[in-house]
Amino acid sequence: MAFATSWLENRALFPEFLSEAPDHQTGIIIVVPAFDEPGIVSLLDSLASCDKPVCRAELIIIVNAHQAADTASLKNNIICINNIEKWKLENRNCFFRTYCIDVGTPSIKGWGAGLARKTGMDEALRRYDKIEKPEGVIVSLDADCIVEKNYLTSICDELFLKKHRNGCSIKFGHPLSGTEFPGNVYKYITLYELHMRYFYQAVKFSGFPDVFHTIGSAIAFRASAYLKAGGMNRNKAGEDFYFIQKLVPQGGYFELNCTTVHPSPRSSARVPFGTGPVIARLLDGQTNTLLTYNPDAFSELKLFFSGIEKLFNTNEDGIIDYYNSLPPGVKSFTGLGEWIAKISEIKGNTSGEDSFKKRFFGWFNMFRIVRYLNHVHLFMFEKKPVTDAARNLIFIMRKEVKEMDPYDLLIYYRLLEVLPG
Repeated sequence: MAFATSWLENRALFPEFLSEAPDHQTGIIIVVPAFDEPGIVSLLDSLASCDKPVCRAELIIIVNAHQAADTASLKNNIICINNIEKWKLENRNCFFRTYCIDVGTPSIKGWGAGLARKTGMDEALRRYDKIEKPEGVIVSLDADCIVEKNYLTSICDELFLKKHRNGCSIKFGHPLSGTEFPGNVYKYITLYELHMRYFYQAVKFSGFPDVFHTIGSAIAFRASAYLKAGGMNRNKAGEDFYFIQKLVPQGGYFELNCTTVHPSPRSSARVPFGTGPVIARLLDGQTNTLLTYNPDAFSELKLFFSGIEKLFNTNEDGIIDYYNSLPPGVKSFTGLGEWIAKISEIKGNTSGEDSFKKRFFGWFNMFRIVRYLNHVHLFMFEKKPVTDAARNLIFIMRKEVKEMDPYDLLIYYRLLEVLPG
C-alpha cells in the first residue's frame, strides 16, 4: 500500500478516472476546475508556451456543473470539452500531458468550486500515489488565467526541487488595462485587487506572523502536505482560504515571487463571493464604491499582539492585567473567562516564549482575525472605501508617499510585497 492509498479509499469523492499510468518523472500536476469555460484554449496556449521544467508535468481539467446550472452553461461545458480535445490533437508534441475529466452534474450535496478542486486534486494525489512520490507538487490554477513563461520552471525550481518547502502562494496580478473588457471592468478590478493587497499589508502590519495571499488560482503544494491537510474542503467559495490555513502551520510555506499568474478580471456568477461576484455587483450598480475593513481595527490588533510572548512568564494576575490593557474591540470579541482559560492552557503546553507565541497564533489565527474584524465592524468601526483605507494604512505605517489614485496605490502595494521595507 502506497502513501495515500488508504486515505483515497476513504475520502476521495470518486473512483479513479485516469487509467493511463503517470510517468515516474512526474513532479508537477496542475489541477483546473472548469465550469462554463468555452475559452479555455487561452489557458492551454499559455501553459504550452512555458519553459519546460526538468521534471515531467501533467494538466488535469475537471469539467463540471452544479445541479442548478442553466442550459447555456451546460452547452458551454460541451464546447469546453470539444475545444480541449481539439487542442490536444493539434498539440500532440506538447511537453505536458493533458487530461479532460467530465464529471457532469454530480448529485453530491454542496457541489461547487471546492468540490471540483478536490476532485482534481484527489486524482493528482492518486497519480502520485501510483508512483510513490509524496514530494510531487499539485498546482491549483483556474481556467480563465494566463501564466508567465517561467511559471512551470519556477514551481519546479523553487518548490519541487527544494525538499524543505511544502507549499507556496504564487505572485498574481490582474490585468489593469486592455481591450478585452469594458473600461469599467479594469477600473473595478483595480479596486478589488487593491482591497486584497491592502488586507494583506494590514494583517502584516498587525504583527500576525504568517501572512499569505489565498488565491485559488495561485497556490501550489506537495502531495504529502495535501494529504496532511485532509484534502481540499467542500466550500462553494473561499475554499482556497480555508485550505491554506491548514497548509501554513505545517511549515515550509513561502511566497513564490519569481513568476506571476494573471487571473481574469471578468464578472462572474460561478461562485457566491470572490472576484467575479464583486465585479458583477459593481458593474450592476449595486454599490457605488468598494468598502473594506477600517485600518483602526488593525491598529487594535497591533496593540494586542505586541509583546504577547511575555505572557509566558506571567501569573494569572498578570494575564488579567494584560487583558485589561487590551483595546476595547478585542475585549468585546474575547471575554475575560475565555482569555484566562486559553492563555493558561497555552502556557501549560509550551516550554518557552517562542513556543508560546507559536501556539498563541495557532489559536488567534487567520480564521479568528477575520471573525474579529467582522465582529468589530458591526458596532465599533465603519468600513471605509478601499482607496481611503489604503491611503490611511500607508500613513499609519509612516510611509511617505504622495497622493495617489487607485491605480497608483495598487502599483505601490504590489511593490510593497516584493520589496518590503
